[in-house]
Amino acid sequence: MNKGTLFIVATPIGNLSDITLRAIETLKSVDLILSEDTRETDKILKKYNITKPQLSYRDQNHNVMLPKIIDILSSGHNIAIISDSGTPLISDPGYKLVRDLIQESFNIVSIPGPSAVISSLISSGLPTDKFSFIGFLPKSSSDRKKILKSYGNLESTLVIYESPYRIIKLLEEIKEVLGDRYVCLANEMTKVHEKFVRSNVSSLLTTLRYKKLRGEYVVLVGKEGFNL
Repeated sequence: MNKGTLFIVATPIGNLSDITLRAIETLKSVDLILSEDTRETDKILKKYNITKPQLSYRDQNHNVMLPKIIDILSSGHNIAIISDSGTPLISDPGYKLVRDLIQESFNIVSIPGPSAVISSLISSGLPTDKFSFIGFLPKSSSDRKKILKSYGNLESTLVIYESPYRIIKLLEEIKEVLGDRYVCLANEMTKVHEKFVRSNVSSLLTTLRYKKLRGEYVVLVGKEGFNL
């Protein structure tokens, strides 16, 4: 019996219309969908009239789920893994699964599509030839500053994910560690209230400090000396 395949399927980062035909075809064809949050997946499946069984898969339940997933794939069934939004594994669950399935000689296929990293970068106005994706920083301020100092020496645009609850703190840390760098903040991308704000850190802090901030942010930091 041929082994099944794991498909890594990118899904919309906000606007549900931002999904590829191949992604829809794949979700319709697989036998099971691994979802970071089944409620979020339901929105996509409902919009595109897809009815498939789901299992919740997260990093926290990887060790429990792995034997089940291996059994399903070994039986010749195909599985898709999707995250809440965007491309799985990029600051989302899936790396451990892909790593372990490769070690077991299962076939892995990527179905490319939306990514908050790329979408924010190409609209930022910052250099795109070299960029460093950092993802979410640790909660510890000292650890965050250490990472900023390390990456801040690179000749590249930095891309960081942050929640609305810590965005002010992050901007303060960027200013303290890297100086008054030029920064682009991408917020609620592809949604109705999508917004890009571009300026140096001190101006952004003045503008945002007393506002009610909502939605996830992508923070893009220009290299030292860059100005638009």
